[in-house]
This record gives sequence, structure tokens and C-alpha cells, in this order.
Amino acid sequence: MAAFEGFSPQTVSFYENLAQNNTKEWFEAHKDTYKESVLGPAQDFLLAMGDRLRILSPAIIADTRMNGAGSIFRIYRDTRFSTDKSPYKPHLGILLWEGTRKKTECSGYYVHLEPPNLMLGVGVYMFTKPLLKIYRDAVVHPEYSLALREAVEGVKEMERYNIGGDHYKRVPRGYDADHRNAEYLRYNGLHVGIQTAIPDDFYRGAFIDYCFERFRDMAPVHHWLVSVLNQT
Repeated sequence: MAAFEGFSPQTVSFYENLAQNNTKEWFEAHKDTYKESVLGPAQDFLLAMGDRLRILSPAIIADTRMNGAGSIFRIYRDTRFSTDKSPYKPHLGILLWEGTRKKTECSGYYVHLEPPNLMLGVGVYMFTKPLLKIYRDAVVHPEYSLALREAVEGVKEMERYNIGGDHYKRVPRGYDADHRNAEYLRYNGLHVGIQTAIPDDFYRGAFIDYCFERFRDMAPVHHWLVSVLNQT
């Protein structure tokens, strides 16, 4: 695998064109572009980003499998339960995660390219039912509750990241609605992110530094989630 030297303008134009031509015929005609301009540099990025992220999270998983179980999400959309029946996802998603469960059940560092924007995030987008119970219990746990506030408030103070996961209108039954962390009991996931226009660094090897700087800022929330979700 070559050293990561950045994505190319063709990476972006591929997704711009796919958004306008989301058909099997168009994709098959441009499959080589997808392999060369998307998958190739994405795998190089994945390995380089994994090496860098081990500074923050030594157990991070950068999985190069291309069957959907690895870090690079498949481009093929599962239309069985979706109202959107277009066959392909017009975005690139890469997740480096930490834990022994399925990747989407673990907290991780996520990169999402969907022209004209780039999004970077950490955390868990949506908890499964068993994980939601573990999360809620941690939100009110004497030790974990304090660590949660420290992690989230520290990220909020930077005023550049968005805290996500707020879903329910009320605090769930069985939990104290007056608890200092009551707002987080209404979450069905916990994630932090930042969305911007695609930066110039996207096209250079410096994109690793660009991502690492932002992941480092958001890492306290990831570390809290790992400490909670990986205890069982």
C-alpha cells in the first residue's frame, strides 16, 4: 500500500457526478474511476490515519476489508427498508473504531465526504437497545456521570463542534429527571462532529494532520464512550 498523498479532484467529481447519475448503468461505466480515485486513496488514508490515531487510541481498528465489515463503508445502498431506492450512496464513509462489537456498535472516528462538504466526527450514532441501557446507567453513575460532563463540556467550550444524539422529548422512566445529566438521558446516541467545505488539505498528505487535530479535540467523548461501552 502506497503512502497517503491526499485524495484527488477526481474523488470529489466522482461523487458529484454520482449524485446526478445514480444508476447501475452509470456506476458500471465509471467503476474503474471509483476503484482508482476513491477506493485506492481511501485505503491509503485508512492505514495512515490508523497509525496516527494510535497516539490517541492504541487499540483503534483500521480494517482494510472491502466486504462491508471493514472501515470503508460499501457504496451499495441497502434499499430493502429505505424510502430512497437509489442504488448507490453518494458519499464516502470511513470509520476507525475501538471495541469488540460490530463497528457501528463501537465508538470510533468517522470521516464523511459528501460534496461539497466534509464531516468529521467521533462517537456512536445510535445505540442498540442493550447499549442504550448501559449508556443511560453510565450517565447517572457517580463516577461516569462526572467524567461525561467533563468530556462533553470540554468539547463544547471550543465552540467549533456540534454535540449530537438528542432524540427523546422526556427523560426515560426509571431515571431522575432532575439529575445534573438529565439532558443526556434523552439521547439515543452520543456523537460530536464538525462539518465544513472540503478543505485544501483534502488533496494533500497533510489531510492526516487536518483530521488528527480535530479528532484530538473530540477524543474525550470517544474515550468516555469506550470506557463505558467496553466494560461489558
